Amino acid sequence: MLSMAVFLPLIGSILSGLFPKFLGKKGVVWVPSILCVFSFIISTFLFHDAISGESYEFHIFNWIQSSSINISWSLKLDVLSGIMLFIVSLVSSIIHIYSIGYMSHDPGQARFFSYLSLFTFSMLILVSSSNFVQLFLGWEGVGLCSYLLIGFWYKKNEANNAAIKAFIVNRIGDLGLILGICAIYKTFGSLVYSEVFFRAYSFAPVDILILGQPIPVLELIGFMLFIGAMGKSAQLGLHTWLADAMEGPTPVSALIHAATMVTAGVFLVVRCSPIYEYTTYALGFITIIGALTAIFAASIAITQNDIKKIIAYSTCSQLGYMFFACGVSAYSAGIFHLMTHAFFKALLFLGAGSVIHALSEQNIKNMGGLSKHLPFTCIAMWIGCLALAGIPPFAGFFSKDIILEAAWSSHTLLGSISFYLGIVTAFLTAFYSWRIIFLVFHVSTKNNYEGVRESPMTMLVPIGLLSFGAIFSGWLGLDLVDTTKDFWVDSITVIARHGTLQYTHHVPLLIKLLPTIIAVSGIALAWIIYVKFPKLATIFSIKLRLLYVISYNKYWFDEIYEKYICDPIKSLGKFLWEKGDIQIIDKFGPDGISNFCINFASRLRKLQSGYVYHYAFSMFFGLIIFISWHFLVFLGVY
Repeated sequence: MLSMAVFLPLIGSILSGLFPKFLGKKGVVWVPSILCVFSFIISTFLFHDAISGESYEFHIFNWIQSSSINISWSLKLDVLSGIMLFIVSLVSSIIHIYSIGYMSHDPGQARFFSYLSLFTFSMLILVSSSNFVQLFLGWEGVGLCSYLLIGFWYKKNEANNAAIKAFIVNRIGDLGLILGICAIYKTFGSLVYSEVFFRAYSFAPVDILILGQPIPVLELIGFMLFIGAMGKSAQLGLHTWLADAMEGPTPVSALIHAATMVTAGVFLVVRCSPIYEYTTYALGFITIIGALTAIFAASIAITQNDIKKIIAYSTCSQLGYMFFACGVSAYSAGIFHLMTHAFFKALLFLGAGSVIHALSEQNIKNMGGLSKHLPFTCIAMWIGCLALAGIPPFAGFFSKDIILEAAWSSHTLLGSISFYLGIVTAFLTAFYSWRIIFLVFHVSTKNNYEGVRESPMTMLVPIGLLSFGAIFSGWLGLDLVDTTKDFWVDSITVIARHGTLQYTHHVPLLIKLLPTIIAVSGIALAWIIYVKFPKLATIFSIKLRLLYVISYNKYWFDEIYEKYICDPIKSLGKFLWEKGDIQIIDKFGPDGISNFCINFASRLRKLQSGYVYHYAFSMFFGLIIFISWHFLVFLGVY
């Protein structure tokens, strides 16, 4: 069953990609979608087995065998992989069905659904892997598929540039992951999870010399692995690709942000909790990067006008919550938020897609009053934004609050910093999410919406299903963070001194209520600025001009990278090309050899003049040399 759940999307990808004429116009969209739904059904049973205590590895075949390393292709089922299989297959199935309506008029449907199913397969491989090599294969698979899907509309230069940017930025993070995997093999002599994690504690006191300085080997491994996670999950510094990825079709944005790609980094950190639990600086680094990313991305989202980019920066911010949860050893809270976030973020993207599908417009300033024309989409977006803002009883309330409570309970400096940054982020999150609601659906407008109607049922049904998830997944997932139950069994390791979730029951009532109070305040401020007194938005943008410009320009990260990293590298490349490649390698290499041969041949060619007396003279001269040689030999000179 486990292999079927993983490989069914791959079969759908192959059929849709290689046999579109055989499947027909309807087959290329329905076959991969149905196979993905079957994968979800099987994953549901596997999830039930996993939370019932069943854990095993399913061996498929021996993959790499040598005297020093043995890697088998096998799939791992435990509580963590069971939850991830369930989330990925469910959200992916819903997005597949949504895409049937959204991409109905696109001529590249077969290619799109092939890529989409391959994306799902790669993520399923990643989360079900039993060793780091197989995880890396899935890791690179989702990176490749993101490149293909972001650049799906390849005739648009913006899409091509965004795809290349995502691919290159992720390669930077992937270098860290590769170095981390190499360090794991060097340290443990194995890349199999069970062998590495079982022995991790014994290497806690072991140091490795780097430039003559002793560095704890687990700290080094932890840092390297997290650099990989930073790239894939768009954390501060390696985040610049995420907003540009919105150039792809909206279902792609939903899949990348909700179930695949960006969640891979969080999964990696949680899967490697047996390593991270014996580190101090690596966990601290994860905590502060997560907290800074959360507030950084939220501060950008409040001034953006592209509806998809606002939601994209929201994803970046929410991933920051997940990471600083992991940084304070609340791994289960991080996965809990990953689960609830998958539902309400996919809902927001698909809801935004419904708006874009109806208007062919993405700028929220060019919208307004759509609640009358798109009532179902409006209700769904309300639900998604309530969940994102963390308003009870919606899903985001449960998962985000437990993260903040865990940070408060950590009783560490970085934990306290992340708590307060998380509180400010909660305010900004509520503000920008309801800025979308008010500007898109409720502010009056002079736009003529004649002919604007709801999306087809193939789009509305998936939106409705995700709405239920955004409401109830928080209630249903409370067992994930219940410390009185051994829910995770051996999937997650938390040593005794890091048990922050156990102390969340003793958090003061004010601290428990504070995130909700802050979120309601953010919504109220958005209503005051954009509904009650709409001129305030212009006034604030003028009075707080510096802050507004910084936020609107995304802190100029792209410009800084372009000027101080990309341009110098391009200049260096041009210099090496002109001075090294052309003037040295080409001049003395291929070009030099070819020029010598041409010159030599041209001189030699002059001997072939075509005149008989020239040839006769040459023959006579040669004969004289021949006779002279033999005469000298006869005389004994030679």
